[in-house]
Amino acid sequence: MINPINHNEGWEKQALERLALASLQEERRARHWGILFKSLTLLYLFIILFLGLGWIGSSGMSTSGKHSALIELRGEISADSVSNADNINTGLRQAFQDKDTQGVILRINSPGGSPVQSGYINDEIRRLRAEYPDTPLYAVIEDICASGGYYVAVAADRIYVDKASIVGSIGVLMNGFGFTGAMEKLGVERRLLTAGENKGFLDPFSPPNIQQQEYAREMLTSIHQQFIQVVQQGRGKRLKDAPEIFSGVVWTGQKSIDLGLTDALGSAEYVAREIIKAENIIDFTTKEGLTERFARRFGTATVSALIGAGKGLELR
Repeated sequence: MINPINHNEGWEKQALERLALASLQEERRARHWGILFKSLTLLYLFIILFLGLGWIGSSGMSTSGKHSALIELRGEISADSVSNADNINTGLRQAFQDKDTQGVILRINSPGGSPVQSGYINDEIRRLRAEYPDTPLYAVIEDICASGGYYVAVAADRIYVDKASIVGSIGVLMNGFGFTGAMEKLGVERRLLTAGENKGFLDPFSPPNIQQQEYAREMLTSIHQQFIQVVQQGRGKRLKDAPEIFSGVVWTGQKSIDLGLTDALGSAEYVAREIIKAENIIDFTTKEGLTERFARRFGTATVSALIGAGKGLELR
């Protein structure tokens, strides 16, 4: 004879076991789906991050059909900036080498920077123009093209500006600070040991040295003359005979046309459409990833620390 009480208890126990097992399986499925969705979300975020930093993705570009090639030169021109000679020259070479490039536009928005980096870019532009005589290169100035930026621009066939652009500053400077007065007030004594009488050249913590200052002025004058020669070579007879052109002053875009520093008003789109006659613009600007930027900045900072701080030579 079956005890109904034991029968009911067995049924209830089995039901509870099945319910617990189903609940456990559901919890496992939910956890697995949760892990999957979290993994996909994390993967998506990493892809977006790496694309933004330039770590992945093809460095090439679609250049089907006739087009105008664009290279951007933005910000300070220096070895540790994105507008260094290696990056700009790489973009220029790729633009000229592309068989569908009808003309190259170098769009500049820069206050200047290193005379060495600017000189490298100027030299490469002139070399490429000689190698590809049928491919013109036009400089287009946005807000500012001063000093080192203009040093680069004069290598172009023609220079286009906006009427309110700032152009010029054909000069050279070396800047620094002098702390001797502050040290005297604080009771700080400078103890500088060198091997070589000029190793502490223009040291900001030492009294001014007349001979070193005169040498620095001669060096600046020499570099200024190099700058002037580059401008005269690039602009030729278009440059007006006005002594103030090389004084370091800047002008508006409209005034720069009058002085022969630039040629005409126009944007990159205008030049592509009306001058090059290839309205489709392809960007050949070299993009740096995070690792390249870090390595470049770290290397430059190390060199600067070894050479010494407080002095900087710039086309400004």
